[in-house]
Amino acid sequence: MLYELVSFSDQINILNVFRYITFRTGGAIFTALLFVLLFGPGIIALLRLKQGKGQPIREDGPQSHFSKKGTPTMGGLMILAGVTVATLLWADLSNAYVWIVLFVALAYGGIGFYDDYLKVTKQQSSGFGGRARLGLEFLVAAVAVYFLVQLSTPDLAGKLALPFFKTVLIDLGLFFVVFGMFIIVGAGNAVNLTDGLDGLAIVPVMIAAATFGLIAYLIGNVRFASYLQIHHVAGTGELAVICGALIGAGLGFLWFNAPPAMIFMGDTGSLALGGALGAIAVATKHEIVLAIVGGLFVLETLSVIIQVASFKMTGRRVFRMAPLHHHFEQKGWHESTVVVRFWIISVILALIGLATLKLR
Repeated sequence: MLYELVSFSDQINILNVFRYITFRTGGAIFTALLFVLLFGPGIIALLRLKQGKGQPIREDGPQSHFSKKGTPTMGGLMILAGVTVATLLWADLSNAYVWIVLFVALAYGGIGFYDDYLKVTKQQSSGFGGRARLGLEFLVAAVAVYFLVQLSTPDLAGKLALPFFKTVLIDLGLFFVVFGMFIIVGAGNAVNLTDGLDGLAIVPVMIAAATFGLIAYLIGNVRFASYLQIHHVAGTGELAVICGALIGAGLGFLWFNAPPAMIFMGDTGSLALGGALGAIAVATKHEIVLAIVGGLFVLETLSVIIQVASFKMTGRRVFRMAPLHHHFEQKGWHESTVVVRFWIISVILALIGLATLKLR
């Protein structure tokens, strides 16, 4: 919206500043942050009033979690609202990449909202059927990846770029759509599995958003892409604005989600944030780098897969409890210790992910 002011820069020279992605990204960060901080208390009060008992707590979970009973969920609503407002205000709305990522975020947020609604109203640990939920997620991802492929140039369409290699592209053809779908769905559900402790998921999401904001900016700039010898994807630089909005809204949410949490993001937030990161990774041709930067989410997901597979095949559990963060809790780690150490791991993984831009 504010980007349109650039057309008046000939008359008012200072308006030329809205041309710069870096300036608008900063604006998106502060707008989303202020929005969540201002409207957060009201949203929390409304959710607490409507939800009554709040998010149900796992009966087999750590004993310390029972003190969180009654905490409202669906905090992802404030995150999505902040991201949407900031994006619409600061992004170039003629950019198709912006709308595709925003579509994934809002659609996944809607799926998560319905799941949270069922959990709260029925007071059960799971919402609607897993197959139906996954089906909707794959449908949204299929639409997004299809349009992302349509936006790609012929030399990049349907191709997978490999980190640490300058010019290597693996032509996946039509299978790229399926691959992209799994990236988006996997990212959404991986963040969802990680969201089990106060502040655990939101900070790694912000770290990943900051990382991919920089990647999107460099990928979208032909000069920087040429210097770094990475594949240039015209138009993706604008995704840095959405990443900025994710960071700002995440900071605002963390204000209320810091231990002891006043609200949980729920599936409404975790699915939306993960899906958005997945869509950005597919758009920038950095799908594999997402697995590095979001390595914490990958580890959490693998711990669940390993636990379930091991129990079904051998009747034994590899971890004391899954996802992984609960395993360390059961070993005696304090919740804040688990959270902070996982944040540190996220920072290290983000630095490794950024290193792929230069080590080629």
